[in-house]
Amino acid sequence: MIDDELDLLVLGSGVAGLSAAVRAAGTHQMRVGVLTKGELPQATTRWAQGGVAAVLGGDPDSTDLHLADTLAAGAGLCDAEAVRVLVDEGPARVNELIALGAMFDRDGAGELELAREGGHTLPRIVHAGGSATGAEVERALVAAVQRTAAAIHEHAFALELIVEAGRCRGVTALFADGTVHSVRAANVLVTTGGAGQLYAVTTNPVEATGDGIAMALRAGVAVADIEFVQFHPTALSVETMPRPLLTEALRGHGALLRDTTGERFVDELQPRDVVSRAETWRMQELGADHVFLDATGLEDFDQRFPNIARDLRSVGLDPSKDWLPVAPAAHYTCGGIVTDLRGSSSLPGLWAAGEACCSGVHGANRLASNSLLEGMVFGPRAVEAIEDGVSGPSATGAMRTVLGMDPDRPDVVPSGVIGGRFVRLSTRSTEQPSADPPVDGVSTGEVRRGLQRALTDNAGVLRDADRLGVAAKAVDDVLALPVGSSVADHEVRNLATVGRATVEAAARRRESRGAHTRDDFPETDPAFLHRIVFV
Repeated sequence: MIDDELDLLVLGSGVAGLSAAVRAAGTHQMRVGVLTKGELPQATTRWAQGGVAAVLGGDPDSTDLHLADTLAAGAGLCDAEAVRVLVDEGPARVNELIALGAMFDRDGAGELELAREGGHTLPRIVHAGGSATGAEVERALVAAVQRTAAAIHEHAFALELIVEAGRCRGVTALFADGTVHSVRAANVLVTTGGAGQLYAVTTNPVEATGDGIAMALRAGVAVADIEFVQFHPTALSVETMPRPLLTEALRGHGALLRDTTGERFVDELQPRDVVSRAETWRMQELGADHVFLDATGLEDFDQRFPNIARDLRSVGLDPSKDWLPVAPAAHYTCGGIVTDLRGSSSLPGLWAAGEACCSGVHGANRLASNSLLEGMVFGPRAVEAIEDGVSGPSATGAMRTVLGMDPDRPDVVPSGVIGGRFVRLSTRSTEQPSADPPVDGVSTGEVRRGLQRALTDNAGVLRDADRLGVAAKAVDDVLALPVGSSVADHEVRNLATVGRATVEAAARRRESRGAHTRDDFPETDPAFLHRIVFV
């Protein structure tokens, strides 16, 4: 054990975790620790380009419109109460971030510039540096955490949850010197992000390996909506990985999608799942590996989007003259650890927020630029619940499904019943780490790349029973391997654990809904208007 017990241990250093840490250490004077496998500024938050969706006042926009847009994108699986919390509390959280020093783009009159993105009926996206919003949000929060947190553990990899007497009491963690220690806390908040690295083509950084979700699955904590993997439709189709992202704001400003013959084929301002499917079908039809984003009609591109302009020119593209090759790339894990409206998981003492959780906000498909907002809202809500002495979940938000008290879906199966929507996931038991490589002559990196290729080919934008069967075998083959002692070895195990849940849920969801598309079940089926929960 390396610390006296903390009041709160935050796993991860993205917007959800850092927002919570600032609130806990500053407002409530808790003894707070932050544990991250990289450095504080390396979280997925800094890769977020589009901005933060929030109604900051003024006609004609309203929180009711923001709520309606979010519900529409979520394809029937959003929890309306959770979305109401998001849109009502979001503006105050944005203003708090500005008070911490975040510098969002403003017009000549000093007013915040608002962009429109796919799925939004009106411009309501605040942004920084055109397409550097995540980096600016993270900069402000990192500075605040460094001033207030009692214990910051960088380059520390959380291995497993410590569960004692039915309560989470911390984690075991692998440190940079190769030693494993317990980091104990009265409460643990999982904000470790998603699992975009399940796929060979992704916009996520290499650290996005689903670590928190995998730990929860192994500990029997409820996880849901994991089959809904959002693919961003406009990732730049180049060899670089993660793929450079061409922000949705480009289409909001008028950029057009064209196929390789030059024809338009989709409404560019549809939600991401709609656009990604349309692109994939058109690429299959034409035998192409990309389509084009035509931004040649946008004025002042370099001034509006300086980071994107720099990235494009580094690969020899001029957005004022060239159509930009794009293709869908894995971008966001819509599901995760099930929480109530205050961030409590099904395991007392364990909380979750941000991309690692399933709060009920996103449903089957996340509305653009709601991700940073979710972290900013629900991370601090967990802190407030801890301060209020809450212990264990309530039947609110997505947790209503788990507790069997969902009034919107009266046919819900009671908690503990294993049936159509409650699944017991079979994952490989934790064993003592092995110093051996996964297979003689095969490196951990090769195992990871093989897993990514299998998931991309068989459980990506388009799925069917046969392909999901191939993906399941590939995941199970990885889970059967001995676990090495390095961070890379544990990351592969976590990817395979989350991948197994993703494939299993996708196989069980015999319909197409939101970010989950089955070629063999192309219609949305009312019989699947429920979450698939792993318990």
